[in-house]
Amino acid sequence: MTQAGRQGSPSNKGPRGTQKNNAGARGNSARGGAKGAPKASQRKRGERPQAKGSGAPFANERFGRNLGPVRDSARRTPTPLPPHKPRTREQMNEDGVRLQKVMANAGVASRRVCEELIEQGRVEVNGQIVTELGSRVNPEADVIHVDGVRVQTNESLVYMAFNKPRGVVSTMDDPEGRPCISDYLRPGTPERLFHVGRLDTNTEGLLLLTNDGELANRLTHPSYEVPKTYVVQVRGPMPHGVGAQLRRGIELEDGLAKVDSFKLVDSTPGFVLVEVVLHSGKNRIVRRMFDAVGFPVQRLVRAKIGPIGLGDQKQGTVRKLGKQEVGHLMAAVGL
Repeated sequence: MTQAGRQGSPSNKGPRGTQKNNAGARGNSARGGAKGAPKASQRKRGERPQAKGSGAPFANERFGRNLGPVRDSARRTPTPLPPHKPRTREQMNEDGVRLQKVMANAGVASRRVCEELIEQGRVEVNGQIVTELGSRVNPEADVIHVDGVRVQTNESLVYMAFNKPRGVVSTMDDPEGRPCISDYLRPGTPERLFHVGRLDTNTEGLLLLTNDGELANRLTHPSYEVPKTYVVQVRGPMPHGVGAQLRRGIELEDGLAKVDSFKLVDSTPGFVLVEVVLHSGKNRIVRRMFDAVGFPVQRLVRAKIGPIGLGDQKQGTVRKLGKQEVGHLMAAVGL
């Protein structure tokens, strides 16, 4: 089947019971969270006021979803940066590019709004808050964060989300001629893309694609414990205690495995739909755990990796991640 045929075919909505959740996600995305923003009297001590409307960072992005600022609870301790020699005021005025110009060129906001963000103390350069509008930076060497979100200044790096259908192998090319990831990429997509982790052929859902090797390595390295969310369909009914058993841990052939959370999504005669979150990246870990408790998986969908979720993305499609989404991913692994 051609690429156009794949993308034009009706999408699978995922296991029954998820459509309602997706609709809620669409509503939240459309609202952008502005309605639920804390009032000044409700703000925690020391919390910075957030700009509204088009004055907010990344508010005018064409791609991606609005995830807001990176909260301290979601931000992993950043990896120490290589030492930067302090620059004198004369050097800051002579070398590099003005900070607000770099931010505007990277799609953070207009230059005027970027100046306001700097003055409000919401911008960090190499781990230090910068409030002077005359500051200059080297876009190729300096690390810039806005509200905890890493600013991407390297335009050659690509970040995408693929909603993998069942029957597609998690490789860019398959010698046996089976459907693979590259079949769903548009012409002109960079040739060397990494798929972050993998899903077995019968598992559906979210795969991240990028040519950023460092980010890909960190997202898959067990030491960073990036959570993955799965929607699991099994036969029903499911007795009480199975969730607690999975949270305590199941002894498998390669060691103890447990879920971080277990939530019942839907239950009707004949099947049960549950959501589990775990940070293990072992091969077929979800299927093996449910086999061990006597409930073989009938259908499995990965709905989320870290802060990035499928939402209402159609199956078999690839979308570009927004700069804010990429920044949240980076914060989750200390970049």
